[in-house]
Amino acid sequence: MTIQSTQAHRSFFYGWFVVAGAFAIMFVGFGSAYTFSAFLEPLQRDFGASRGSISLVFSIAGFLYFALGIVSGPLADRFGKRPFAVAGMILVAAGLAAASTARSLVEVYLAYGLGVGLGVGFAYVPAIGAVQRWFVKRRGFASGLAVSGIGLGTLAMPPLASLLIAWAGWRGAYLALGTIALVLGGGLSLLIENDPKDRGLGPDGDPLRETSGASKPSGASVPEAVRSTRFIGLYASCLVCSFGAFVPFVHLVPYARDHGVAASSAVALLGMIGVGSTAGRFFLGALADRAGRDRSLLIMLIGMALAMAIWAVAANAWALAAFAFVYGTFYGGWVAVLPAVVMDYFGGRNVSGIIGILYTSVAFGTLIGPSAAGFAYDVNHSYTLPILVSAAANIVAALIVVAILARSRTHAVSAATR
Repeated sequence: MTIQSTQAHRSFFYGWFVVAGAFAIMFVGFGSAYTFSAFLEPLQRDFGASRGSISLVFSIAGFLYFALGIVSGPLADRFGKRPFAVAGMILVAAGLAAASTARSLVEVYLAYGLGVGLGVGFAYVPAIGAVQRWFVKRRGFASGLAVSGIGLGTLAMPPLASLLIAWAGWRGAYLALGTIALVLGGGLSLLIENDPKDRGLGPDGDPLRETSGASKPSGASVPEAVRSTRFIGLYASCLVCSFGAFVPFVHLVPYARDHGVAASSAVALLGMIGVGSTAGRFFLGALADRAGRDRSLLIMLIGMALAMAIWAVAANAWALAAFAFVYGTFYGGWVAVLPAVVMDYFGGRNVSGIIGILYTSVAFGTLIGPSAAGFAYDVNHSYTLPILVSAAANIVAALIVVAILARSRTHAVSAATR
């Protein structure tokens, strides 16, 4: 061990700064995206559009920020993660600012959908992929801490957006959010770094082991990973789950308003999802490190399904708050554990690229789910069907994970008896 690595090991581990940079990206990027529910009514009123048409704005953005990982992940593995993180935050800021000048719903699609969608897509997978390389023993906790920015962004940003809309209108609110994205997100994204070896360290701040294979992280190639049964199972599970996973972020506020909940209390329900999501990312992410991350993934999916069952019968603010907290907790755990499971299964050599391909499954679900729920409401004037379909989707996703675990146990037994 060199003197330089010893001194670095004794100082504060830089991996936690990488976590802070990823946290800021999640807070600003997803926090801005999840303010959309607060904008739904004023956009619908000003443009005279249906609820399904307005919901499509979020669906376009969601599709892009998950789908783009298939490009940004591999490129970040090759060229470095910081440039993509910084560029992504600049795009988010530009998209929000452009949305403030939109004169038609099509212009909102282009400004918000493309700006926020492309921006988060550039930044999200590279940032979360960087965190995976900096940790091993505390990977679940570090990943949970990073993506807790999504939860805290969901807690803080929608109420802020609601206040800004009341004070300056939805146009002024979008401009203010764009400024926050540029200053906070763009500034702290500069903390992202690729690999602890660049600072003479191993993961978790341990001394760098001087071995012949230390020059490159170990793990599967992208073709090896995507052809594996584990990846195919994870992809199918995420695809099915994501059809309903983001419906609450768009439709919980209008659902609450339809049931007589005051506007301020309805927006606060998104904050309750954020509270639960933050708790889930911290505590369930850390618990997964001890209980097994792939098994914990199963628990998250079942928990999300049970929460949807609460929503299906909720008719007042207290019941909706209970749903929001429970759903947020398990949703947050799902988001925290999933990248760590990918790292466990396939290693760190191409982790951003593999996560990026996996998240295309979420992209398709996000594109279809929230907008389909809006159009279903336009037809039936009820959210019951989309909520029940969302609950069923999580059960199916959980059964797919059960199949992955069963197959893994079978292979382990077969290997032990050879």
